[in-house]
Amino acid sequence: MSTCRAPHLDVSESVDVTRPAAVAEALCELFSRRYPGHPTAIIERLVDDFARLYRGDYPGFHACDVKYHDVQHVLDVTLAMARLMDGYEQAAPEAARLGPEQALTGICAALFHDAGYIRRTHDTRHGNGAAYTRIHVNRSARWLREYLPGIGLGRLAGPASRIVMFTNCSRDPATVPTRTPAERLLGELLGTADLMAQLADVCYVQKCRDYLFDEFVEGGIAGSRAEGYLGSTYRTANDLLKSTPAFIRWAIRERLEEGFHGAYHYVEPQFGGANPYMEAIADNYARLEASLSHSASA
Repeated sequence: MSTCRAPHLDVSESVDVTRPAAVAEALCELFSRRYPGHPTAIIERLVDDFARLYRGDYPGFHACDVKYHDVQHVLDVTLAMARLMDGYEQAAPEAARLGPEQALTGICAALFHDAGYIRRTHDTRHGNGAAYTRIHVNRSARWLREYLPGIGLGRLAGPASRIVMFTNCSRDPATVPTRTPAERLLGELLGTADLMAQLADVCYVQKCRDYLFDEFVEGGIAGSRAEGYLGSTYRTANDLLKSTPAFIRWAIRERLEEGFHGAYHYVEPQFGGANPYMEAIADNYARLEASLSHSASA
């Protein structure tokens, strides 16, 4: 895997995760291969509505105005989610497989897992979606409950709104209520995809410094008046960077390994047994550690 991949490409360097149409094509290809004969038009509709929402063309909503949790992040996560689900289906016995309906639920939840950052047009309380950082997951669940019935997927609204709660890093996954084993599995896959994709982004460190810190400040969890987040308070962007290696270790140990039961391994059949996501995370970690060490000794 290249450590110098173009910033618009996924870890496989085959999909432009800044282009909704490119990701829709990849999703439909995975879905059609795994579930032959099942229509994919609804996936194209979901991606199109996601794109409309984020660019400000969806009635009642502003465009996405956060720079870290943006279109690229969501598309990267959704592609990772689809790969994880496909890998699970390949490994699972027939009786335990998700099937097309549950897989579609997973795609819905992934595409709109950060919709809670999008402001409604009548919102006069906040000037930026990052102000909703602390409650964005609950807002995303609300979006799914409101949106899915309108496109004929009301039956998926409840499951998708529960699954999205697994992306809340301040909540123990074991405490998230689900109604079926499949919902819990999908939640663990989505939580895995959310962390795995962003930590593997070739620009992850720069985005933390340039974008995530500003979102945290706007959300009241960083800066001079911050109340803290996940036990930490970041007064400056440099504080955030210094704490990032510890966050990566925590995310791998407490979330990916323990909370989500090593679900990241399900992506490996897509890559001949390799895991380019985890390799990219290791590369990001090593480069950040080296950079911090150099700065400390300068």
